Amino acid sequence: MRYKVAPPVRSLAALNDARGAVPLVPDDESDCCRAIRRASDVPDRETAREYLTFLRALGLVAESDRGYYRTRTELDEETLATAFRENVFGAAEVLDTLGSDPRTVDEVFAAVRPAVPRWERERHADWERVWHSRVERLLGWATTFGLCRRTDAGYEAA
Repeated sequence: MRYKVAPPVRSLAALNDARGAVPLVPDDESDCCRAIRRASDVPDRETAREYLTFLRALGLVAESDRGYYRTRTELDEETLATAFRENVFGAAEVLDTLGSDPRTVDEVFAAVRPAVPRWERERHADWERVWHSRVERLLGWATTFGLCRRTDAGYEAA
């Protein structure tokens, strides 16, 4: 399963703080979101929910019939990079556009634009703005996980 969420980009330390806020014993979504907000500078519940889902995509949080709980997966860059590429919708497509020549966010968006599903295009009045922002976040997370580098000219494969 690939998760569509890509919250605002943070450091690995901030991601670890959000993960650490989720209990080891399953708890409901509301309590987990509240804990994430208290443990980090996440501004609102909706953004906290995005982080909770993102943590789940990375394998750092799991869900049971009793709620969400923190897994015992180590927070290392290689594991996160693999989970990000495989489990976050659009991440592989964005990364596949990168090579040794830097590409701007606009160029990466233009390359992945045809891959945006029809249902996503119909879901938002200004889907191109939404997906341009999403591509920018995906590139930011890819940089955080060591999958690409940001240069003055744009992003390039690591």
